[in-house]
Amino acid sequence: MSRKLAILAAGVLLVGVPLIGNAQVPVAVATDQAALLKSSDPKLAANKKLVYDFWREVFLTGNADLATKYMAEGYIQHNPGVPTGRAAFQNFVKTRPKAAVPATIPNLVTIRAEGDLVILAFKRDLPEPTDPSKTYSTTWFDMFRVENGMVVEHWDYGTKAAPAAK
Repeated sequence: MSRKLAILAAGVLLVGVPLIGNAQVPVAVATDQAALLKSSDPKLAANKKLVYDFWREVFLTGNADLATKYMAEGYIQHNPGVPTGRAAFQNFVKTRPKAAVPATIPNLVTIRAEGDLVILAFKRDLPEPTDPSKTYSTTWFDMFRVENGMVVEHWDYGTKAAPAAK
């Protein structure tokens, strides 16, 4: 074990926290989203562009009619708050506020693609639990599977909400 690692481990054992501190580096958003769409592999570049445009033109705008341009009919959804199937997704998107198509995706950190999977990473600012007047930044991920030029599956950190108190 290296000397630095040994000192860090001893600090954790003795005081319960690393000696180097608990400071978080704030999440930074991408400044050049067009560069994120590039890849030396044309299929990966096409998959990234498909998901990027789907997010901008359908999800962010509430334009459910454009879903047929990007999503397979048998679309599979893994978020417990959103139904499976393209038609069900379209009904969900119709409940979102209508907006113009943005030139870029707000708070986008990066886009990564490998094989048939594309991941969008976003910056999220949340209330600090110990002081709700402050916020901290963290990252949210959405992953899509692309097949035959269509979004066919989606995963994210979706969770079920607790029932409202009566």
